[in-house]
Amino acid sequence: MQKRQILDSQQLEITLSRLSQQLIENHDTFQDSVMLGLQPRGVFLAERLKQRIRQMNKTEVPLGYLDATFYRDDFRRRETPLKPNATNVPFIIEDKNVILIDDVLFTGRTVRAALDAMTAFGRPRKVELLILIDRKYSRDLPIEPNYIGKPVDSIFSQRVLVQWKEQGNTEDSIWLMN
Repeated sequence: MQKRQILDSQQLEITLSRLSQQLIENHDTFQDSVMLGLQPRGVFLAERLKQRIRQMNKTEVPLGYLDATFYRDDFRRRETPLKPNATNVPFIIEDKNVILIDDVLFTGRTVRAALDAMTAFGRPRKVELLILIDRKYSRDLPIEPNYIGKPVDSIFSQRVLVQWKEQGNTEDSIWLMN
């Protein structure tokens, strides 16, 4: 199996700073905005962005974790059952600007499921999508991110591996694997 590094630890730090700055530009004090990290790995990205925004803007952004496992359209079609993660949304999203955050956008099915899962917590005014890696040319659904860390041209047989220190890795890195 061949691996090609997409982002190393230093490049990831620059990307996180840029994404945080874009969020601050568009949401200012986050008074009417909340962030939802999609389980499992979108949560690590969301936590990092929340910390950056706190450092850069002195603003505390409401952050929740959303698991869309049971809302997926392929939930019962898999050979091995999916294992759900915790959902923790300690606020109402009614009439809020919601920023959905995930590590990799591939077919768009997880985002579609997250939109369905999110409605249990209210009806948002607006939903934006922040993605660390956008696998262009692979959508099954017409979903496009508002914020992109890095676009990657990839074919269906390839996969993107995101390794976070929070998962026990020695350093953060993102790989494209054949």
